[in-house]
Amino acid sequence: MKAAALKQAIKTEAYRLGFSLVGVTTTEPPPHDDVYLDWLASGRHASMGYLATEMARQKRAEPRLVLGSARTILTLAARYPSPASIELPAPGKPFGRVAAYAWGNDYHLVFPPQLRELVSRIQALTVQPVAAKAYTDTGPILERELAQRAGLGWIGKNTCLIALGHGSYDLLAELFLDLELEPDPPFSLDACGSCQRCIQACPTRCIRPDRTLDASRCISYLTIEHKGSINPVLRPLMENWVFGCDVCQEVCPWNLRFAAETGAYQNAIFPGLSPRPGIPFPDLMHELSLTPQSFNRKFRGSPVQRPHRRGYLRNVAIALGNSGDQDAVEVLAETLFHEPEIVVRSAAAWALGRLNLPPARLALEKALSIETQAAVTGEITLALASQ
Repeated sequence: MKAAALKQAIKTEAYRLGFSLVGVTTTEPPPHDDVYLDWLASGRHASMGYLATEMARQKRAEPRLVLGSARTILTLAARYPSPASIELPAPGKPFGRVAAYAWGNDYHLVFPPQLRELVSRIQALTVQPVAAKAYTDTGPILERELAQRAGLGWIGKNTCLIALGHGSYDLLAELFLDLELEPDPPFSLDACGSCQRCIQACPTRCIRPDRTLDASRCISYLTIEHKGSINPVLRPLMENWVFGCDVCQEVCPWNLRFAAETGAYQNAIFPGLSPRPGIPFPDLMHELSLTPQSFNRKFRGSPVQRPHRRGYLRNVAIALGNSGDQDAVEVLAETLFHEPEIVVRSAAAWALGRLNLPPARLALEKALSIETQAAVTGEITLALASQ
C-alpha cells in the first residue's frame, strides 16, 4: 500500500474505533518547550512535582526518547459529552458539579484497549509488525502542542485544544509508530482573536496571559490533584465544583456557538465516556455520607477516584458550605463529629462557619470541646470567629 493510501486507511480505522479527530506529525522536538520550562521555573505546577523530574523534562523536549524507532506520531482526539448536553437537576437539594470529561468511565481505562486494537489494524494494513507506544495522558509529552502540530486545532487562551467547528470537549491520545507517514500541516490560525471570555469567567483567575495556568489556583487542580486543606481564600470561589471545572470551556464561543457537525465521525461520544448515573450532578448531602465502601462502589472505574474519598468529601463539604442551604447543617455537623479523615472534618468546620446559622454555631462549639487535632480545632476557631 502506498504511503498516502496507508495514512488515510489508518485514519479511517481510528475514526471507526470512535476517535473524532486524527492527525499525523513527526517526532521532531516541540518548538515551545521553553514555555513549559518557564512555567516549571515559576512554580506554576504547584505540588505536581512529577511534571518537573529530569525524565519528564527530557522526554518533553525530545519525543524520540519515548520510542527510539518512532518516525511518526499519530495524534487522536476522543469526544466526551458537552456540559450543555444534560439538564441541571430540579431546584431543591444542593447538588455538586463534576467536570464533563469525568461523567463516564476513566479514559485511562477506556483508551488503551482501543489503541491496542488500532495498532492491530495498522499491522494488518502494513502486513508487517509495527513498533508502537501509546499514551493517554500517561507520559511526559506535550500533548496539545503535538495535536496542534498535527493539524487538529489550536491551543486556546484557556490552554485547551480547540478545533474549528468542533470545540474543545475532547480527550487526547497518541500513538508513536515506527512508520514513515507524511505529516499533516500544522494548525497555524489563532482563532481566539481578541476574545477574553475564558480569562474573565475563570472563578479563581488562574488563566495567565501566556496561555498557561497557575495550577495552585485552578479549581481542577484543587479538587483533583491537591492533597491537603485548600486555601480558605479560594474555597468560596470553588462554588459547587466537587471534581474538576468546565467554566473556561462553557463560556468559549467555539463551544457555545461555533461547534457544528464536521463529518460522519465527528460528534459521536467516544465509547465508554457517556454519563454514568449519579455522577454529573451529585446530591451533596448524600455524598458526604459515603463510606469508603460506598465511595469505591459508586466510582469504580471513574476518574473521580483520583482524589480518593478524603479529597472528594473535602470538596463536597466545601460545596455544601457554598450552597447556603440550612438543611446542610445537620450532615456537616455529623461529619465534623464522626468523620475519621482530618481534612474532611476541617472542611466541614469551614462549611459550618460559612453557613453562619445558629445551629451551625452550636455544632462548632460542641466540636471544639471534643476535637483533638490541631488542624481541625484551628478551622473551628476561625469558623466561630467569622460568625
